[in-house]
Amino acid sequence: MCRFALYLGPPTTLGSLVTQPEHSIIRQSLRSDEGIEPLNGDGFGVGWYRPELSEGPAVFKDLTPAWSNANLLNLAPVTVSSCILAHVRSATPGLPVTRLNCHPFGWGRFAFMHNGHLAGFHSYVRRLRSGLSDEAYRLIQGSTDSEHLFALFVDAWRALEGTEEMPRMVRALAEAIGRSEEFRRSAGIEEPSLLNLALTDGSRAVVTRWISPGAREERANSLYYHPGRCYTCEAGVGRMEPAADAVEEQAVIIASEPLTHDATWRRVPPNHAVVVSEEVDILVVPIVI
Repeated sequence: MCRFALYLGPPTTLGSLVTQPEHSIIRQSLRSDEGIEPLNGDGFGVGWYRPELSEGPAVFKDLTPAWSNANLLNLAPVTVSSCILAHVRSATPGLPVTRLNCHPFGWGRFAFMHNGHLAGFHSYVRRLRSGLSDEAYRLIQGSTDSEHLFALFVDAWRALEGTEEMPRMVRALAEAIGRSEEFRRSAGIEEPSLLNLALTDGSRAVVTRWISPGAREERANSLYYHPGRCYTCEAGVGRMEPAADAVEEQAVIIASEPLTHDATWRRVPPNHAVVVSEEVDILVVPIVI
């Protein structure tokens, strides 16, 4: 299974998540502690926002392993942003290892990542595609279930026009999950879907930890979050400066696995979402579909 991390807060370097921490995303690509597969070497991707230059995310991805990509290692220390995404891929068996299948995916001002799988995806992918709008259908360039989930989100987002931004993101992502579950059930698939989904528009974020109803919750893919006042990483040691209270919280990292070995990371309960507002107000809420 893949591993990912998302950061929102005061500007920091890409390297502070991807290369420098003791359990950075690159280290997780070589040796994941909590993934089904310890090795995540089927490509990688990073995304970051510079809102003064562009509304949408900059995305760099490649099919080489993250640990051996010289361009990533050169970019990471000097790329600075207040919103960063990073993803290392362990390809679902049967899906090709290509750059088009690497995360994150982008549409407009949104960036999207996935850790997990749509159970029985090939049993209903044709029906899923046939129900998409032309815009969402054209969005799909690769062959992953992840990109199809993103297309479901796009259609749900467009259908909710007029809704306030943050509730609209939460609801559209929940509707994408719900729609995917309808396809799974209608195809008679008993295996559960695992849908850790990370969505951001550069200033807000929704990250889910989902496993299909009826499955044992301990089978859900791992997900943690770490809020605080600000995040720094020096000499390989990542540190989230603690906030005195929720009002002081201005930064958050949400990741498949803790990037550091301190005990302050908080585990997200199964079938819940971490919702981060533009003011970095953080809520953990049940996913309602």
